[in-house]
Amino acid sequence: MSNKKAIIVGTLAFDEIETPSGSSGKILGGAASFSSLAASCFGVDSAIISIVGKDFPDEYLDIFRKRNVNMEGVEIDKSGDTFYWKGRYHTNLNRRDTLVTELNTLANFKPIVPESFVKADVVLLGNLHPAIQHSVLDQMKTKDTTVVLDTMNYWIEGAWDDLVKVVAKTDIITINDEEALQMTTANNLLDAAKKIESMGPSYIIIKKGEHGAMLYHNNQTFLAPAALLDNVVDPTGAGDTFAGGLVGHLASSPIVDFETIKTAIVYGSSMASFCVTGFGTKSMINVDLEMASKRAKELQSLVRFEL
Repeated sequence: MSNKKAIIVGTLAFDEIETPSGSSGKILGGAASFSSLAASCFGVDSAIISIVGKDFPDEYLDIFRKRNVNMEGVEIDKSGDTFYWKGRYHTNLNRRDTLVTELNTLANFKPIVPESFVKADVVLLGNLHPAIQHSVLDQMKTKDTTVVLDTMNYWIEGAWDDLVKVVAKTDIITINDEEALQMTTANNLLDAAKKIESMGPSYIIIKKGEHGAMLYHNNQTFLAPAALLDNVVDPTGAGDTFAGGLVGHLASSPIVDFETIKTAIVYGSSMASFCVTGFGTKSMINVDLEMASKRAKELQSLVRFEL
């Protein structure tokens, strides 16, 4: 295991998903679940910061413990149930409808970073209210931590002032293409990336779903492919798995720079390609670094050419 440390802040949840492939029933989900399973493949010392309710089974917690994920930062709130989300995907899987959202104990979430992780090398601020994300940064005791931020349209629309404060303290932001345009009112992704850079982050990663991802930093641009798949079952955790693979590679690398992040994005895409082949976290539980590296080389072959 690497002596570097990574913190993953996000939800541990129950998801219930309907896609053209079928229905999942109530299963393990949540941003922290997907991200931590991906990051754990890189042998880094990682910890989840989250909250669950009295209904969250020990067998789910054991899934992470078996992957050497520290669970000290997971609060078990016996006063209520775990966050629950139910959604239905359209035929093309690029659109979905939220059917049920129950915050439950997540409404009371006040993250506490374990003392052993307050100087972590990387922190992933998963898709939560920006005020919660900011409270985690306030607990960090080093300025050397690489901060990776994930956010979404809901916070752009409803918590802009808080979001701007977190973005200003972020090193790397991951955001999808529609949200990048919404966040900046730009007309194209390159312009959006430049405007986001002016808000604070050094590296801007714009996710484009099945079309890969774009990295922008200081007038440098990199385009990463996505795997070509014919067996997509459930895209729910793809973005979180991408972020987990990104963070796992960064935390296992000696330095964080443009070249390192390029490779990290490819590993993130590799991890996400496994995630979508089954419902929820099912496909990620057995993924390891050897599998991810093989898929990363396949991605490399998609874009390698000579002039």
